[in-house]
Amino acid sequence: MNEQPPVVSALINALGPDAVVTGEALQQRATSYWDASPTYALALLKPATTEEVSLVLKICREWNQPVVTQGGRTCCTQAADPRQEEVILSTERMTAIEKIDALGGTATVQAGAILETVQETLAEQDLLFPLDLGARGSCTIGGNVATNAGGINVLRYGMMRNLVLGLEAVLADGTVVSSMNQMLKNNAGYDLKQLFIGTEGTLGIVTRVVLRLFPQPRSCHTALVALENFEQTTALLQRLQRDLGGTLSAYEVMWNTYYQGVTGENAHRPPLARDYPFYALLEAEGADPESDGERFQSVIEQAFENGLIVDAVLPKSENERRQLWDIRENFEMITLQEPCYLYDVSLPISDMEEYANRVTEGVKQQWPNGNCYVFGHMADGNVHIFITPGVKGDLHQLSDQLVYEPLKEFNGSVSAEHGIGVEKKPWLQYSRTEVELALMKSLKSTLDPANLLNPGRVI
Repeated sequence: MNEQPPVVSALINALGPDAVVTGEALQQRATSYWDASPTYALALLKPATTEEVSLVLKICREWNQPVVTQGGRTCCTQAADPRQEEVILSTERMTAIEKIDALGGTATVQAGAILETVQETLAEQDLLFPLDLGARGSCTIGGNVATNAGGINVLRYGMMRNLVLGLEAVLADGTVVSSMNQMLKNNAGYDLKQLFIGTEGTLGIVTRVVLRLFPQPRSCHTALVALENFEQTTALLQRLQRDLGGTLSAYEVMWNTYYQGVTGENAHRPPLARDYPFYALLEAEGADPESDGERFQSVIEQAFENGLIVDAVLPKSENERRQLWDIRENFEMITLQEPCYLYDVSLPISDMEEYANRVTEGVKQQWPNGNCYVFGHMADGNVHIFITPGVKGDLHQLSDQLVYEPLKEFNGSVSAEHGIGVEKKPWLQYSRTEVELALMKSLKSTLDPANLLNPGRVI
């Protein structure tokens, strides 16, 4: 039996052997959702409380031990992928939904709570936590906070930053910052929670969160529509926002390449013909099932009459609705191609078509047999891209260049909702000025002078 490093022994003594995983047992764990290779790190730590997280970080500070934080391990930018010299702090035992305040419209949850579990628990009390994304069944609230997650309902409810009223976090030296505000209005000095939202665990580890809730919708109406050009996608979006009375919650646009890639043989059944240039999956949620349904149907019919859409399908059951959403959210038939590179960028909607065309042309020039699949939330300026070169090899850097170089011209962001992590760090300068980067580094050195929290990520 190999002798444990002193810091690991100290952590075992502090947490107990059941809360620390090392060696071969740790290697049985996949690195992440995206990487099935064994996990290599000094140890995996599973604290159960904020106090235990604080104790872990005090010990790690004493031994100058780097720490990487993990939640659901669905991060797309390798921000939570460990290195051999790091210890992993997992929030998998911190899953409690501590309090639900229906009157105040808040829920207090631990960082390791699974998003879908939170959604379902609140729905039982006729409450809605509107953050929603494809990884809902595995991503955690703490990870959502750390990456400022977006998803399909940003158009109506905003990103995670808009849905967090308060939180508790532990700094690199073990200091607990408890800012568990439960009020919508609180202007008493600096809003310290913002230091930990979207900073990917580099400034502190989030342990508890106060979420903002909404009433559960009484109606939900969905449609998948086909469009002949990009101008129709933007015109339809404006029409829906005007005529649906604020109930539009999702507007997902899929370019033909994406729709072709996820439908057909050995893929999803195509509910609409596969030769239209664009498809939009839209959803409206309201409070009056009868009048909302009539209005939704009327808006779709008017869009037909005005030539904004050329075909449409409206689901008649929840199962049919789920099948439509699977086309947008289940894209394994693309990602199983190797290599396959995923991108998440944002830019003004008015520039989106030109940008997508330029990236697609670049891919085809570089790899004649390659494909560029474009889709995304669009209504909030967010577009996702899959690139499959069609040839073997490590082509990530060249693929990155094809995506990020044209983005500079449109003053876009290299990350709309996935964060920076490790993968996008070399490209962050495309979206942030030298002054901004210097201020980020200053915050990091102030709160984590020994660079122990998620070192090497973001900056």
